[in-house]
Amino acid sequence: MIAPDLRVLFVGINPSLWSGAVGLHFARPGNRFWQALHQAGFTDRVLAPHESRELLRRRLGITNLVNRATASADELDAEEFRDGAKRIARKVRRYRPRIVAFVGMGAYRVAFGRPRAGAGPQDENIAGARVWVLPNPSGRTAGYQMPALARAFRDLRRAL
Repeated sequence: MIAPDLRVLFVGINPSLWSGAVGLHFARPGNRFWQALHQAGFTDRVLAPHESRELLRRRLGITNLVNRATASADELDAEEFRDGAKRIARKVRRYRPRIVAFVGMGAYRVAFGRPRAGAGPQDENIAGARVWVLPNPSGRTAGYQMPALARAFRDLRRAL
């Protein structure tokens, strides 16, 4: 779900098996992406994955770094991440979002060869778009509890 002139293009790691089966982004039950968007102020309510087109009205889009659905992102290899980085760069050149927000620090680190990248704004850009890294909102990722996850998303919204 992408269009020209987005304020933010969110880049997920890859679809879960559930998301791949239903053809929707961040659709696996327990994924906190939609809740984090709402708590950060990007949406006026928690959207369901099937309502993702609502994001385009807010000039927000979603794509994936790797399109292959897996049970876990651990099943992806470094080459898939690097190939995904090239694909994302092409999309950014074509659609010109203001900010590209990678949702998953580990995937960003591998894809772009930035092993020490942390959450937040990065010192690089892609085809003129600012780069931002967000924690992974998967319910399987316990590293960020919901308040911290929402705060990271809110920092991005405030940067707009």
